[in-house]
Amino acid sequence: MSRSEVFAGPLGDVDSLEFRAAAHRAVEWAGDYLDTIRERPVMSQVLPGDVRRSLPSMPPEQGEALEVIFEDFERLVLPGITHWNHPRFFGYFGTTGSAPGILAELLIAAMNVNGMLWRTSPAATEVEEVACDWLRHAIGLPEGFSGVINDTASSSTLYALAAAREAVPGADVRRRGMPVARLRMYTSEESHSSVEKAGIVLGVGQDNIVKIGTDSAFRMDPRELSNAIERDRRDGHLPFAVVATVGTTSVTAVDPVPEIAAICKAEGLWLHVDAAYGGAAAVLDSHRWVMAGCDQADSLVVNPHKWLFTPMDCSVLYCRREEVLRGAFSLTPAYLQTSEAAQVRNLMDYGTSLGRRFRGLKLWFVLRAFGIDGARGRIAAHIAMAQELRGWIEADPEFEVLAPSPFSTVVFRHRAGDAANEHIHDAVNSSGEALISHTDVRGTYALRIAIGNLRTTLEDVRATWELIRSRSSGRSS
Repeated sequence: MSRSEVFAGPLGDVDSLEFRAAAHRAVEWAGDYLDTIRERPVMSQVLPGDVRRSLPSMPPEQGEALEVIFEDFERLVLPGITHWNHPRFFGYFGTTGSAPGILAELLIAAMNVNGMLWRTSPAATEVEEVACDWLRHAIGLPEGFSGVINDTASSSTLYALAAAREAVPGADVRRRGMPVARLRMYTSEESHSSVEKAGIVLGVGQDNIVKIGTDSAFRMDPRELSNAIERDRRDGHLPFAVVATVGTTSVTAVDPVPEIAAICKAEGLWLHVDAAYGGAAAVLDSHRWVMAGCDQADSLVVNPHKWLFTPMDCSVLYCRREEVLRGAFSLTPAYLQTSEAAQVRNLMDYGTSLGRRFRGLKLWFVLRAFGIDGARGRIAAHIAMAQELRGWIEADPEFEVLAPSPFSTVVFRHRAGDAANEHIHDAVNSSGEALISHTDVRGTYALRIAIGNLRTTLEDVRATWELIRSRSSGRSS
């Protein structure tokens, strides 16, 4: 293609008028979607490969109108969506992409800034700092913990454990690589898989990630932890970190953080607390207890995209030893050096990502739009709904509750056994009327209902419970 042909072709962005028309349509669609989402099947009903087969295998040579693309979005993409924003989505952990968060996402995309350095958009850094500090105050973490927003708790936990590895006296892992002595880290047998993945990525190795047993309430056993550390030191290992959990993934157990923190202090180990789910409940006076001992942690993660109405993805990592976290990751080539570096935080220094979305804006929007009191009311309602559900399950002789329910998640099973529970799970989800998840509770197939959507009502919970009962063994329709 000649120079004249290059400059004669189409240049620039999509026409502004076309964009405005499509954007107005998208906003109207989003409002209608939220208003009518109950009419959609919660779980996508497509078969594997259906969506891909409906799309062209090659990209278009010529650009297409946004109106046409939007029509194909509705016709071809939407059937393959499982609606996490549905009020009867009770799987995994409850989430809500709230209206203020959705609005903020539009603005974030429009500005398209990279908040890697303070100077690349000062507001991206400083709004994030303010939003993280607001959240810290709301959940009862003391001053001295600084926050930084990552995509998910998997990244936040990885970064925290990288800092823990950096803090090992004399190891100098950043410069010299892993030490000859095998590093050892500890976590509950109920902890999230991201803890083990972090150990894999950091070179600790699965054999050196020690899973500590739990008590009858699925909480890490401090005595077993202490014994494991003592045994490993005797065998020549180098213990360096412990991960406790406030709201485990399967059963939402809360580890005894004060006792674990005391052990970590005595042994000189880094304590990271995974409060990705349960931390949000600490906005309630009734649940401030879940943060007991967390003030002694070196790092803690809480996910506003789980139970604080912020659209995916938004995970806040708090660190009490920020200089260690920065020491693990800071690397500043000439082209990223700035004259104001000593006066500001450059957020690129606290993880592996150089590119950083302006996630702080949506957390700031959400906290302002609902207020902490609004968050309290909504989270309290979710917990109350879970207690109602637990009561219905306990009153039905065909079912049994398998774990405590300190938050808004209830774990239970039909007494007929694993096959019956798997049938219930699959039948409920394939109905499109609700979505639940399952887990393994000490070798048994269990059902989970996690309540956390802003639009969920007690009637949604009741209807889902009745759907479960109707699909149970001997009642299958």
